[in-house]
Formats: sequence, C-alpha cells, structure tokens
Amino acid sequence: MSCADRQIFIHAYIDGELDLGTSIEIERHLDSCDACFQSYKQHRSLHTALKQSALYYEAPEELQRRIYASVKATDRSRSLSSRMRDWSPRILTLAASFAVVVLIAWNLGRLARPSQNDMVSQQVLESHIRSLLANHLTDVPSSDQHTVKPWFNGKTNFSPVVKDLSAQGFPLIGGRLDYVNDLRVAALVYQRHQHVINLFTWSSPGEAGRAVDSMTRGGYNLFGWNKAGMSYYAVSDLNATELQEFIQLIQN
Repeated sequence: MSCADRQIFIHAYIDGELDLGTSIEIERHLDSCDACFQSYKQHRSLHTALKQSALYYEAPEELQRRIYASVKATDRSRSLSSRMRDWSPRILTLAASFAVVVLIAWNLGRLARPSQNDMVSQQVLESHIRSLLANHLTDVPSSDQHTVKPWFNGKTNFSPVVKDLSAQGFPLIGGRLDYVNDLRVAALVYQRHQHVINLFTWSSPGEAGRAVDSMTRGGYNLFGWNKAGMSYYAVSDLNATELQEFIQLIQN
C-alpha cells in the first residue's frame, strides 16, 4: 500500500472507523513516514477544531437594518399596533419559552462537551488497550534503563526519565513510541506481577502544574498529572492502591 493509498484512510482512522488490523498498519506507517504523519496532524487538528468550535453565524448588517426598518414601520401602523397589543402577552410568553429552551440546550451542550483532560485521558486509555490487543507493547524490549532511555533519542523532542523500579516490585520491561493528543510520546512499560503498566510522558512546557487526578473506566485505573513542563499518565488494570504506589516512586 502506497503513501497515497494510506492517506485515503487517515480520515477513517481519526474517526475510529477502521478495523484493528488496518489501524495498526496505519499507526506503524505514521511512525516511519514524516509526510503522512504531517498530513495526519493537519487532519487531526482540523477534526479537533471543528468539534470544539462554537459555530456562530452573525446576521449581515444589511439584514439587520432591514429588520429594524420593518419593525419601525410596523410601530407606525395603528391598526397593526392594536392587534400587536392583543398578541403581545402571547408573543412574550412564546419568546420567553423559546429563550429558556435555547439556554437549556446551550448548557446541556457545554456539559456534554468533554474537557481537554477527559479527551486526553480517553486517548491514553485507548492506546494502552491497543498495545495489549495488538501485541505491540514495546519497540525496545529491555529491563535496562540505559538501553530504553537512549532509544528515544531523535524520536521525541524530549528525553524521558526512565527509572529502574525492579527492587520495589515494578520491573521495567521496555518502551515504545506512541501518539497522544497529536504528539509523539514516550510509553514506558512496567510490570507488577501479571499486570502491565503503561506510563505515557511528553513535553508540555505551556501547561501549568497539575496534581494527580484519576479515573476508572472498564476495569482500568488511570492517573494523570503535570510536573516541571512534562505530562504523565499511568494506566493499568492493577488495583488503584498499588498503581498509586508506582506513581509515588515515579514522582520521587
């Protein structure tokens, strides 16, 4: 499949419409082809902007002037004014009801719209599950932090902190390159007994520090935080207590 053929699938990949095998093939190609990756970033940015923008249309000035003139002419007509006085209570009631409906719909739309952190958390969770299903857990399988850390040189715009936590019961098993929020991120893979822990990290210099927040979805625990210009997300089916112990070791 050529680059042109793969780019046809980028929209479907962004919308989650591809089967697992095709999605994995597209991801691997994006990892090795800068041209297709740039096209993917552009499409993803447009997709995100369209989902988050408030699509508002302001009436042209000419239309506003015509409506205003029509209203003034109506006010000058006595017979019509008389009828309008009869109808005004009904019109006001209908207008008030309409305003309430619009306000409720607007607020419901705001409540239904996920926050940026929620969207990133969902992407992190999907990447974790995909790494398990696709048998693509690591690009560099190694328990040696001095092997895993330099592997990311040139692949990301930062150098991830890779800790050896085997003595604390969380052995390193490798790392891989992943994509979250339109960014290339480092995914460091640890293990606790039979439970896999994915630690996603990327540079976020423009974001303020954020304390650890958590979510549980589909049997998976996820914790995210920002610190010193870096974003971190740890996700696993490990119980929340032990996963928090892992996070404390990473933060220390």
